[in-house]
Amino acid sequence: MVKDLKVTAQTRDSRGKNEARRLRVKGFVPAVVYGGTGDPAAVSVDPKEITKILHSRTGHNTIFQLSITGAEDTPVMIVDWQHEPIKESLLHVDLKRIDLSQRITVKVPVVTVGDPKGVKLQGGIHEVVTREIEVECLPNDIPEQFEVNVAELSIGQSIRAGEIPLVGSMTLLSPADAVISHVVSLRAEESTTAETGGTAAPEPEVVKKGKKEDEGGDTAAKKK
Repeated sequence: MVKDLKVTAQTRDSRGKNEARRLRVKGFVPAVVYGGTGDPAAVSVDPKEITKILHSRTGHNTIFQLSITGAEDTPVMIVDWQHEPIKESLLHVDLKRIDLSQRITVKVPVVTVGDPKGVKLQGGIHEVVTREIEVECLPNDIPEQFEVNVAELSIGQSIRAGEIPLVGSMTLLSPADAVISHVVSLRAEESTTAETGGTAAPEPEVVKKGKKEDEGGDTAAKKK
């Protein structure tokens, strides 16, 4: 989703572990801008501004204006970021130039709303299987999230990715038969638990992985 936001960046000539540390001491973090018709550019940005975008409703799908001092102003999207694993401070970010007239591929969160009647009236269990789906669309058509109403689900029924209404330029890339959520009987759930040695099978989730190393070689985990 395109937002009316502008982040200022400064160009940097040097890279490496020492340079990254010097930037962080000054209150900035190293970043790389690439894609589009321009060459890759090494820049520094304010981590507070990037963190604010990552924690917004649109998160890493936010498209904002990056103003590189003395160079270019261009729409970008955060495609990768790295956090210090203990303090969770931002260490590095990758930004991709976005052509607002070209379709792009994004993963959009899926949330369920309502209480399934299979749970309220039949004593079943509601399980969320898929928490995001992949779509292709124009940048201005990227939604914050998809909402799926599960109120009418009975035991044995499910909602699949192909049933999620898409609007505008959106095209579904995830498998249409991918289960978003379903309602199962308590007996089926107990059977699954027994088969896994007394521990319920983990709920499938899609988690983005951050870089293993920043420019300085620090190990970090990417925060969603």
